[in-house]
Amino acid sequence: MVKEVVLNEDVKFGAGHPFVLLSGPCVIESEEHVITMAKKIKKITDELGIPYVFKSSYDKANRSSIDSYRGPGLERGLEILKRVKDEVGVPVLTDVHTEEQAKIAGEVVDMIQIPAFLSRQTDLVTAVGETGKVVNVKKGQFLAPWDIDQVVEKLESTGNERILLTERGASFGYNNLVVDMRSLPRMRETGYPAVFDATHSVQLPGGDGDSSAGEREYVPYLTRAAVGAGVDALFMEVHDCPDDALCDGPNMVRVEDLKGILKQAQEIDKIVKR
Repeated sequence: MVKEVVLNEDVKFGAGHPFVLLSGPCVIESEEHVITMAKKIKKITDELGIPYVFKSSYDKANRSSIDSYRGPGLERGLEILKRVKDEVGVPVLTDVHTEEQAKIAGEVVDMIQIPAFLSRQTDLVTAVGETGKVVNVKKGQFLAPWDIDQVVEKLESTGNERILLTERGASFGYNNLVVDMRSLPRMRETGYPAVFDATHSVQLPGGDGDSSAGEREYVPYLTRAAVGAGVDALFMEVHDCPDDALCDGPNMVRVEDLKGILKQAQEIDKIVKR
């Protein structure tokens, strides 16, 4: 059994606990939108009894095109995330891209995420670890499951053992990702909880030329498979109108479909952890 990682009294990862949901729109599109989405998702997780952490990004620094929307930026984005935390009453998670951002974001958010493309950047990894926050590492599309061991060692070198490890698919040829479900139990062999990113795993990077495409119709299937393999949290980006979203719309889940996906996952999770 993996160790317990405690975010707060209500949100605990691993050690046989039911899965936690990390969810929200990919990027902060507006203050009003993220507040609305946080409330809608929280209503669903409250009804199902699922611990919930709101996720959204203040800056998507790895967009395909120079013209792509990136977000409101660090200062304004953190102000909005703080409002979500205070008004909706949920912990918040965002990703960072530099050591300086890690320190600033760590003063506001409850969890910090290391993006997949930056998961081998030693200075960034250690800076995030030094915040003392719960750290969610997205395993790079270019890494084997056992390569995550080195990332764990970097984080542990800071004295931080509040670590989550996320599978989000591996590059398979051009503009395609596949998920090796063996990676989930392998990453849990580190002793830390494993997370499955159900929406980026169906992304087709650069699939639309100047932006990424995606196949959101496969999210329920991969979610069931991952929960069956044993996970401690689900990462799932959700939107009320993904076809009009400013980032990653093709792979985000429609909020009206979320409850059904989570109910199925709960039933499988109960069997796996019985």
